[in-house]
Amino acid sequence: MDLHDRLEPVLAVASEHAHDVDQRGRFPDEAVAALRESGLLGLTLPSEHGGLGGGPQDLVDVMTAVAGACGSTAMIYLMHVSASMPLATATPSGTPGLLGDLASGRVLASLALSEAGSRSHFWAPVSQPADDGRGLHVTAKKSWVTSAGHADLYVLSTKTPDASGVDLYAIAAGNPGVAVDSPFSGMGLRGNASSPMTFDVTLPEDLRLGDTGTGTDLMLGVVLPWFNLGNSAVSLGLSRAAVDAAIRHTAGARFEHLDQTLSALPTIRAQLAKMSIDLATASAYLDRAASRVAETADDTPLFVLGSKATANDTALRITDAAMRVCGGAAFSQHLQIDRYFRDARAGHVMAPTADALYEFYGRAITGRPLFDPPAEDAPTEPVPATAPSPGAAP
Repeated sequence: MDLHDRLEPVLAVASEHAHDVDQRGRFPDEAVAALRESGLLGLTLPSEHGGLGGGPQDLVDVMTAVAGACGSTAMIYLMHVSASMPLATATPSGTPGLLGDLASGRVLASLALSEAGSRSHFWAPVSQPADDGRGLHVTAKKSWVTSAGHADLYVLSTKTPDASGVDLYAIAAGNPGVAVDSPFSGMGLRGNASSPMTFDVTLPEDLRLGDTGTGTDLMLGVVLPWFNLGNSAVSLGLSRAAVDAAIRHTAGARFEHLDQTLSALPTIRAQLAKMSIDLATASAYLDRAASRVAETADDTPLFVLGSKATANDTALRITDAAMRVCGGAAFSQHLQIDRYFRDARAGHVMAPTADALYEFYGRAITGRPLFDPPAEDAPTEPVPATAPSPGAAP
């Protein structure tokens, strides 16, 4: 079965329920069930564990299509992939068979990284475990956990016990110390259940991903490239859906007194052209970024940083233009362009934010480390080809 055959039933179900998911702000159970059955939850996981062995371009293609059908479903899917990849890289010894469960759809995973104390700086948890006499224990307040209360497994970040680094742990949803703090209600992506959660849990060593202190490398070297590519694809999937809807509407709606369609107006056609070109440009950049990640080329870090920022901003421009071109018809919701418009606003402020990525990109091309900048002295020479890897130590 090829990806198209696996994807089509998912798109049909996601499209059918997308409006209701958005209106009611409910979890897209039907679409997630279709994802579980399709095998696509194992898209990027190794074939020896039942995965499809797909690469970055496969993720971009599939995620773009799912986002065009339902943004909330796409974000849930993306967080599963983003959690699965560090688990595949550094599988905890205490979770035999986990990769097979992730690939088969038996386990839906998500990330629990961001905290209110460090906000969008997801790589810097403030929670710190301590030995309570019965073992290592942590109380971590996590914000914006996608699929909160619906995922089967969460990848949780904390400081190391001595606060010298970061550790990641695989925490099952059934753990009695795992709780959703409040329901999610947002402007967009209203069905992705991005709620705050509390993890008041013991941290067995055999549930840690890799050696102690390697969490930062996993977050920046594994999670970030896959998440940024997938998030970019979500933005462009929403953009493509908005462009298609705007073209359909303006080509069909008519000025009866002029006996012509809206698209007969040069100003409308010009806006549609700008939207289409903007989408094609960003899509080409994202495809190039996916190929660089697959090849692990020297300039991969720059593409990883730039892909999400440019795709997020492209989505803002395109969905805004679609609302303007379609006017009252878009505002009245029956075209669903308003849903694309609202969903597209999430990517820009989702960690790492677009503005933070521009700052990191600027540091990289001016020869500065991504974190802990040196004292303001004489500028250094730009070194884009040797920019620090997202997984490298700052």
